[in-house]
Amino acid sequence: MNLHTSRFVLAQAPVLGVHQGSRAEALRRGVVLFFHGLGGGKEVHERELRLFADQGLFAVGVDAVGHGERRFPDFDARFAEGNPRWMEEFLDVVESTASEVSALLDALVEEHGADPARLGVGGVSLGGYITYAALVREQRLRAAVPLLGSPEWGLPRPASPHHHLKRFFPTALFSQTGGQDDVVPPGPAKALHARLEPLYAQAPERLRHREFPESGHMMREADWHEATRDAADWLSHFLLR
Repeated sequence: MNLHTSRFVLAQAPVLGVHQGSRAEALRRGVVLFFHGLGGGKEVHERELRLFADQGLFAVGVDAVGHGERRFPDFDARFAEGNPRWMEEFLDVVESTASEVSALLDALVEEHGADPARLGVGGVSLGGYITYAALVREQRLRAAVPLLGSPEWGLPRPASPHHHLKRFFPTALFSQTGGQDDVVPPGPAKALHARLEPLYAQAPERLRHREFPESGHMMREADWHEATRDAADWLSHFLLR
């Protein structure tokens, strides 16, 4: 089936929407917000958006704060190698973008007709961090697929998702990491899932963690295709009506 793409502004955030068939029907079937990595933009993961749309979802790529169409004028200085405030700048983007998710969901439901019971989120690297942060802020998120992200921040901030275990369930959470990743080490995601297992005891099928042992932060092509395909399957299983 042919896919349709559209660019629009959602709650002040520039977004790229991808869906199949009727726009209204796709919005009612289920919606996923998807966030890119550091320095990227909503177009970077159009392939993944199309994978999700192929399943019947309304997929929405979002420009993170300071990225894409709203890129910081001093982006290169903020994220220059050796900047002692690099992690502060990074986590500021994570927190400020995650804080927008509630407004994004409100707009999808109230202005575009999305089903409020069929909302999901995902992202890669920076987008994975945003995914975990959004989960502990927004209880309407029914499914989540963070890739190569971390729920534990490199600085002692109270908003770090690993401090808020009780806010995850019953969201269907599928985390995927690279065993050789030296940019976003896989340990914190694995540790989070171990700590979440007792909280998901009544519905263990809603919690999954997978590590690709041979992949680094730039995953092997075969691993990436498997990871994104399975992320699409996870979202469709827990979101689609």
